[in-house]
Amino acid sequence: MTGAMTKVREGGSVRRKLILMAVSTTLAALVAASCAMLLVDLRAFQRYWTDDLMTQADIMARVTAPALAFNDEETARQNLAVLRVRPQILAAAIYTSNGTRFAGYLAPGATGSATRLPLRPQASGYRIEGSEIVVFRNIVENGDMVGTVYLRARYGLFDRLLSYGAILGAVMLGALAIAWLVASRLQEALTRPLEAVTSVARQVMQRRDYGLRVPGKESGEIGVLVDAFNEMLAEIGRRSDALQQANASLEVEMQVRQRAEGALIVADRRKDEFLATLAHELRNPLAPIRTGLDILRLRSGDAQATQRATDIMERQLRQMVRLVDDLLDVSRINTGKFTIKSGRVELKAVVNDALEVVRPYVDLHGHELQIDLPDRPVFLNGDATRLAQILSNLLNNAAKYTNRGGRVSLKATVEDRTLVVVVADTGIGIAPDMLNTVFEMFVQVDSTLERSTAGLGVGLSLARKLVELHGGTIEAHSAGLGHGSQFVVRLPIVVDPELPAKPTPAAFIGGETYRILLADDNVDFVNSIGALLTAMGHSVVITHNGPDALAAAKRFCPDYAFLDIGLPQMSGYDLARGIRGLSCGAMTVMIAVTGWGQEKDRQLAFEAGFDHHMVKPVRFEQIEEILGNRSLIKKLRT
Repeated sequence: MTGAMTKVREGGSVRRKLILMAVSTTLAALVAASCAMLLVDLRAFQRYWTDDLMTQADIMARVTAPALAFNDEETARQNLAVLRVRPQILAAAIYTSNGTRFAGYLAPGATGSATRLPLRPQASGYRIEGSEIVVFRNIVENGDMVGTVYLRARYGLFDRLLSYGAILGAVMLGALAIAWLVASRLQEALTRPLEAVTSVARQVMQRRDYGLRVPGKESGEIGVLVDAFNEMLAEIGRRSDALQQANASLEVEMQVRQRAEGALIVADRRKDEFLATLAHELRNPLAPIRTGLDILRLRSGDAQATQRATDIMERQLRQMVRLVDDLLDVSRINTGKFTIKSGRVELKAVVNDALEVVRPYVDLHGHELQIDLPDRPVFLNGDATRLAQILSNLLNNAAKYTNRGGRVSLKATVEDRTLVVVVADTGIGIAPDMLNTVFEMFVQVDSTLERSTAGLGVGLSLARKLVELHGGTIEAHSAGLGHGSQFVVRLPIVVDPELPAKPTPAAFIGGETYRILLADDNVDFVNSIGALLTAMGHSVVITHNGPDALAAAKRFCPDYAFLDIGLPQMSGYDLARGIRGLSCGAMTVMIAVTGWGQEKDRQLAFEAGFDHHMVKPVRFEQIEEILGNRSLIKKLRT
């Protein structure tokens, strides 16, 4: 124990001596070095100031020489005013070669002797006057002295001594250099990882970047702290990513819901407008039909009034059928059950069919109708009926939205194997924001109450769908409200087609007569059709239920049978099968006459044995056309 204590005391004594020797040596060296450096610095300081002022004087001499030569005092004063950027220079002056002061300068805040400029210059050189230094410098131009520059500036010797005294005091404290070195090493080992943690934490707070990590691998407690901090950042990053993904999903879902809600609102509004318009459009033709019926009832003996009422009723009925057919066609297209019967079709025939439909409507509104078609025949590959429906819908739409007495035109041209049809009008036009939505279902360009023929907003939508089914496109153009509109249809044409055989019109059918069976529970309809067929010379049997119709077919052996599907006691499907089972039923042409017009209804009719499917209301021209095609039906059967 005593030996150990002795070693400790001896170690402590040596330690104190080493510390004292190091401090004494360092202190002596610092004092000697400080004195030497102070002397050297004072001489360098004096040399620096004198050289600087002499250089400044030379510069002023060079820039002021032209002003002296041209006796330009203002330029000389401006040159001296540049010395304002040197706050150490208190005063300056320019003297001419004869010793007269030419220009002077006093620094702002100059006091004492600096405010008194010498009346005459002195010999070139410098001198120190207390805390100021004075410089005179001759101005030489082309070897001749043209003047003298005078400068007076502060000579901060005392300030320099104070600054060096402060430095010396600081250097004296360097005796603690060993402690500082030890402290710096400890600081490097301990505080460097902590500073790295602080820096990363600051960046994470500023940038919200949880992918940052404290670099390096430390040991001991500091290493545990760094690892824990990095792991904490990783966990926060994972939770932040999960939260951001959840927020993004919520934002997307919110946007989808908002769009869906907006679409539902628009759809609901259009539905309401459509229902209101549908009721209006259906009531419009019903009113003249009812009036026509009153005319027929009250003035049945007046042939002219009867014919006029019949024409009105027929025209209004066609309008109602057109509305219903458009709705059914759109429904079939949307459900994928709509098909077109493609074949070679001549453009003029399509246009004529369309004009036959819309010309009465155009004439009714007093419009001027202009048609411009190519001189040579143009053939398309498509469904003639549907192609005519496209043009009739566009022409009908143009006439509908054109004020009375306007102009409606149809122009067709061929551009590089493409038929371009432009239907234009001088009507109300289309607003720019409606051009992209005018082809959507139930959208109407003008839904105001003042326009009595607003339509259902179905025609253009159906036209676009039919055009697309034929491999074409349709576009709407308008210069704005009140400037009319144009609809441009582009369809592919058939190059060098085989000329199709023209069908024989019903009006030119021969006078052959047939045995015809009519079965329908609508007494007025079936009796009126029977009367017309009887007037044409045909043998007609009329029944109003299924069993009577089947019994009549056994007895009558009809060439044609027009059968309603919804018959009492036996459906039209069962009746058709029963007739087909008769000995003479194989040669009977059976036509289903029904109000059901979906594709599945047509398929059921054909499966039951029907040859044709007609949708009520039936025009008599349709019956005439079927009667004229009996030979074709027989050929197809064989």
